[in-house]
Amino acid sequence: MKGNIFSFQDSKTSPDPIFELPAQCLTQTGVPIVVDNGSFQTRAGWASTGAGFESPRLLFRSMAARSRGAARSETQIGNDIPNLEPLRWLLKSQFDRNVVVNLEIQELIFDYVFTHLGITSEGSVEHPVVLTEAPCNPLHCRQMMSELLFECYRVPYVSYGVDGLYSFYHNHSQRRLQPPHTGIILSSGYHSSHILPVVNGRLDAVNCKRVNVAGSQAASYLQRLLQLKYPGHLAAITLSRMEELLHEHSYTAVDYHEELEKWRSPEFYEREVHRIQLPFSGKVPGGCVSVEERQERRAQQLRRLQEINARRREEKLQQDQERLDRLMAVQELLEDGLLDQFHKSLVHLNMDSAEELQSYINKLQLAVEQGRQKLLHSDGAEGRTEVGGTPADHPYMLVLMLMDSDFPEDTLPEKPTNVVQPVFNMAEYHQLFVGTERLRCPEILFQPSLTGEDQMGLMETLQYVLARYTPEQQEALVSNVFLTGGNMQYPGMKERVERELLAMRPFQSQFKVTMATRPALDSWFGARDWALEHPAGGSEGWISRQEYEEKGGEYLSEHCASNAFLPMKIVKPVLARPAEPPVTSQTSAGASPAVATVTSTPSSSVAADVTMVTS
Repeated sequence: MKGNIFSFQDSKTSPDPIFELPAQCLTQTGVPIVVDNGSFQTRAGWASTGAGFESPRLLFRSMAARSRGAARSETQIGNDIPNLEPLRWLLKSQFDRNVVVNLEIQELIFDYVFTHLGITSEGSVEHPVVLTEAPCNPLHCRQMMSELLFECYRVPYVSYGVDGLYSFYHNHSQRRLQPPHTGIILSSGYHSSHILPVVNGRLDAVNCKRVNVAGSQAASYLQRLLQLKYPGHLAAITLSRMEELLHEHSYTAVDYHEELEKWRSPEFYEREVHRIQLPFSGKVPGGCVSVEERQERRAQQLRRLQEINARRREEKLQQDQERLDRLMAVQELLEDGLLDQFHKSLVHLNMDSAEELQSYINKLQLAVEQGRQKLLHSDGAEGRTEVGGTPADHPYMLVLMLMDSDFPEDTLPEKPTNVVQPVFNMAEYHQLFVGTERLRCPEILFQPSLTGEDQMGLMETLQYVLARYTPEQQEALVSNVFLTGGNMQYPGMKERVERELLAMRPFQSQFKVTMATRPALDSWFGARDWALEHPAGGSEGWISRQEYEEKGGEYLSEHCASNAFLPMKIVKPVLARPAEPPVTSQTSAGASPAVATVTSTPSSSVAADVTMVTS
């Protein structure tokens, strides 16, 4: 049985509507706006209860199509871009891997979010903002983000949290587990994956690790594999289609090498291979043409060829005749005795003597005569062709047709009908057979070496992180292994992690692996839950405008789903301004008074305590 035949959806996005500001969001303190600022997709909505607030109102790609030198009004954001592929080289993102570095694009994203949520207030956004950030986000990035929100949009409060932690606590509250929670989070998104240990309800930031392999690397790897496999369909193998293949057709092998062995079987291959049908035109030229139409078409093509050849001969004959007339006029000068004009004309023609002129005249006369004969012969051949019927009856015309590159190939004689032609399946030629690629691309999360990356895979990194804890802490962590992120949605991912844990953990030790209910969206739902439980201004986790001005943009108010705020004392040597050095002059008899010995005391370094904050 052959595998199923699929086709690319090539779904086009439609522009997001501009919502009206809900009446219940116009409170005195303002309903918080929850923005899950993901490197693949941005999700935004209101942290409120009631109908219409259970899910994010805006879901769009974190992309801006901004051509070089374009004005701000010409920039397209997210779903306003109907098709990413024609603009692939003009697309810009606010992220470098998983860290926001391009604040101009981030400002455009915020403009898009606030406008489409219905906020029309001039000069400010009177709503608190809950924003996700990367684990262990650099202080400079948080400082720039706080400056953008407080200075540009003048928001009253801001709260930062880690997307994986929000998803972690949301799923635990759904399962009604009591805090404080201890566990380890495996989060894999679009640009990077993270190992996040949580001890007693707080992120252990010192032992967090990042793996620079995620969904974008898997899509690029799949694109390279299929382009090498099908070099004739390079234009059809786009990055957007590869992302669709990953989301819809890929899976994670529980045992990678054992699964590859299964694919060696022809029966298994025919059953499991996915055939992706590319769009094509099934119309074959000349496939449904009658014999009479074909003969008429050939007669028209032959007449066209004869007209082209006759026109070329006439043009050539006319050129030769004009040149012959010019040379004959020069020869008449010699016959009339005008020697000076004759010699000047010879120099102008780049000739040396009258004999050379006569030789050229003889050659041109012969060429003109031959041209006239050919022209007459072609006229006679045309008359005979109308009687004879096919180009094959006229060898001279057949040669001319073969020499004419514009002449179609089906003017040649038909092949006998009794010759069996091989059947060419046009539809099958335009199919992509996706076999082992279905499991090879998700495998790079566990074996980055498949793409040439020199780094540990996700489970090796997990083992490295667990080794930094005591055996008792390891037992507590592995009893709650949580998988979240859009790149964790492959079928078989949970079983693969369980198998890897079984191999790395001691004999008969216990562990438990759970998957997020909605791996790609639970971070937004977790941030919404947190904002509902912790109102702005009256609880921890919120940064007010006054705190921003007093403590700086790097400041972070900690909460259960945030990064850690670690003040560190760093002794920084500061060079004090040296005092005037004592100068002693020793002059001896016979020595010049200008020579002096200068002695000075070394400058002392003053240690200053500088409080630095890291996350």
